[in-house]
Amino acid sequence: MHTETTKKSGRRDTYAVVGHRGARDLSPENTLESFRLAEEIGVHELEFDIRLSADGVAIVLHDATLDRTAANEDGRGLGPVAELTYEQIKAVDVGEGRYVPTLAEVIAETTVPLQVEIKAVEACDEIARVVDELHPADAERIRFTSFRPEALRRMHALAPEISRGLITHGYPDAERHPSGIETVLAEVEATAFYCGWDGLTDELVDRIHDAGYEMAAWPVRSLEEVRRGLELGFNGGTVDDPRAGVEWLEQAREQSSN
Repeated sequence: MHTETTKKSGRRDTYAVVGHRGARDLSPENTLESFRLAEEIGVHELEFDIRLSADGVAIVLHDATLDRTAANEDGRGLGPVAELTYEQIKAVDVGEGRYVPTLAEVIAETTVPLQVEIKAVEACDEIARVVDELHPADAERIRFTSFRPEALRRMHALAPEISRGLITHGYPDAERHPSGIETVLAEVEATAFYCGWDGLTDELVDRIHDAGYEMAAWPVRSLEEVRRGLELGFNGGTVDDPRAGVEWLEQAREQSSN
């Protein structure tokens, strides 16, 4: 019989469906409404991105500009969000009348564990300030993640009590990490490794697990990839369509139990 437990942090010891930027295939990405929808559907965790506005607000946005996510031309061509105030950023419609929220807002409006991906290293100090003011139960829901080891090093210095996870496009990703991914994981004292599918092998996953790290692959876009993740003992997978992700997990578990 399949069993699962929940850690003190709220993270599960079994496979978690992670809503990528909320429910980005069903609702404008990285908006409060998208995160609420993903939770209503039944995701176990949420993933989103953090950048910093010109006036020092930690905002939830993937790209360096609003050009892709803006709903109309009024929000395009404004330049990097790092050069805009939050008032200017919030005024932009990013779909269905929604706006770019702050990190504090997203934490307040969600209940599940959060993968907080740091896109801009300059946001680290403000992220730490926001987290420092949280209720302990909310702080425990957070894991800082990044493609950039320098961001994880900075968060380790600023908020060492919050767990960290390294993201890569694949393995070994030697151009980004010439010293080796395992070296980076140890240096930043990570607890998790989020790897693109390229280069993943059973031997690699066993080695990462044996070293004590949680592991997941991304993105997850099919039932077969969920099934593969369960076979490898992954701790979860990031999905653009949470409704499909939850269904894939149910189907994969049913198939494995037959």
